[in-house]
Amino acid sequence: MGRLLLIWGLGVTAAATAAAAEFTGAASPGALCPMNLTYASSSPWNTSSCLPETNNLAGCCNTLLTLFAVGLARRLRETGRFRLPDLPTSAACLADFQSNLTALSLPSTLVPSCFPPSRFVVNETTCAGIQTLDDWTRKLGNSSALHAACSHELSAGNRCRVCLEAGSTFFSQRTPIVGNGSQSIDCFYFLATYMAGIASENGPEDPNTARCILGLPLVSRPPTQRRRTAGKGLSTLQLCLTIASVVFAVISAILAAAAYLRRFRKKNQGEEEQGRRRAASTWYDIKELEKATRNFSEKNVIGRSAFGVVYRGTLSDGSRVAVKKMIESDFQGDEEFRNEMEIIGDLRHRNLVPLRGSCIVRGDEEEDGERSHRYLIYEYMPYGSLHQLIFPEQMKGSRQRRLLTWSERKRIILDVAEGLCYLHYGVKPAIFHRDVKPTNILLDGDMRARVADFGLARQNRAGAGHITTRVAGTVGYLAPEYALYGRLTEKSDVYSFGMVVLEVMSGRKALERSPSEIVLLADWAWTLVKSGRAHEVLESSLRGGGEERASAGWGTMERFVRVGVLCANVAVALRPTMREAKRMLEGDIDLVPIPDRRLPLCRGFPRP
Repeated sequence: MGRLLLIWGLGVTAAATAAAAEFTGAASPGALCPMNLTYASSSPWNTSSCLPETNNLAGCCNTLLTLFAVGLARRLRETGRFRLPDLPTSAACLADFQSNLTALSLPSTLVPSCFPPSRFVVNETTCAGIQTLDDWTRKLGNSSALHAACSHELSAGNRCRVCLEAGSTFFSQRTPIVGNGSQSIDCFYFLATYMAGIASENGPEDPNTARCILGLPLVSRPPTQRRRTAGKGLSTLQLCLTIASVVFAVISAILAAAAYLRRFRKKNQGEEEQGRRRAASTWYDIKELEKATRNFSEKNVIGRSAFGVVYRGTLSDGSRVAVKKMIESDFQGDEEFRNEMEIIGDLRHRNLVPLRGSCIVRGDEEEDGERSHRYLIYEYMPYGSLHQLIFPEQMKGSRQRRLLTWSERKRIILDVAEGLCYLHYGVKPAIFHRDVKPTNILLDGDMRARVADFGLARQNRAGAGHITTRVAGTVGYLAPEYALYGRLTEKSDVYSFGMVVLEVMSGRKALERSPSEIVLLADWAWTLVKSGRAHEVLESSLRGGGEERASAGWGTMERFVRVGVLCANVAVALRPTMREAKRMLEGDIDLVPIPDRRLPLCRGFPRP
């Protein structure tokens, strides 16, 4: 066990001195990191070795290496690739990694001082040329012994030891293949990444997995070990007394709470609809919302739709919010609405607009027939919607259009893909958005895209066992099978996402009308791509011969256009899943050929 953790730290000190210079040289403004490294600021790892007062750079670098390995192991689990594709991508990931460390009030120079970006870039000489899981199996053989030893919960010391011993045995048996020099150390990194990302059933972000396999120091022992250790010091008498005291306290608390609730219900029966109880999200008082929005003034309106009006507001604590007053809803009652809001209130992802809370107010019996008024409160997004950026001429108070750079478009598209992947795969049961479009994609203070209007989730009435949003969809973005036959699947969102990708890349609207014809953007783009003119889909500012063209590369832009066309195919079976679309955008998997398209959904094509 000691050998694994020892080898993991080798080379950190030697590399630290040259890391800063290479880190700066590898930085590229257009490069994006394909990994989500936010776990670095939320995981329970021990930061003590990286505090300025400890003056222990070598120890800190070793800890940060194991922490970064969590992200590499998760990427291996998701993509089947051991390292990052190139130097700019590695530098971008290390910059993101440093940002998350800075959020913990750690020094801003740690990562540049510890790691040269080349350390995490794939090449043909690293570990016998292994780059993917297929290479691993082909060159190193069967890994079933690792899976058998490491698939269990690794909180217990014995299970952790068995897993590490299996890794040590596996490694020593393959010395003739991996060698004994620096390549051997690289192969050890791959082995640890494989054990945490593939062999471990709980995955690398599980604290016990990260502590056992990667050697990540935690703030405290995992809960199972902590309870076991504490129990050893208690005598039988002490244990019995402790249990008796706890039971007595719990019973007393329950009886007191029951008595209080009986009094509370009698006193507040008529005010129950104000919804002040707290769960995952806050239930606001209508008076607070009226004050925040200046009594829902027309001057504060920032958006309208068939299902509600959105107002800008400022709460009493100074925080800015967007308040959506719902006009229409198909929830059967307020209790159903409350339950669904509590489910959605638990969703937290960097590419979703956070739902801060809700409000229910019973209407006037004479005017509204006692119909309740419902409000949703979101965090305010200062840069508005994506629609405002790509189609500003349609907005009230039209202004000079600010052309998005290629790096901004790329980041926005990948952010939306991340958000939708979370709704499809990160939530059980899955959430289908049903109304993915530029007006439902908002931009925060860092110009990062966040998916909005997913907040009215409910069980799919068709019996598919999924949760779907209330919004029915928008013409031009609706998947044909859903619009025509009411069939809703995860690929309905994929179609809408494809239309958004094409709009961002081309600067044209999903549906364009003229007196003589209606043109669907996907049909036009498909025609150009199939005829070998994919570059003509790009907005003119991206087709120029300036810095954008030189820095971005036509290949990447064309890949985004092709993914948009693939996603917007009218045939459900020919569309990729959101996970596949995201991996194609990031270059982790190859693009599939553009299939033949059925007859155009709309007549006519604009002249290229």
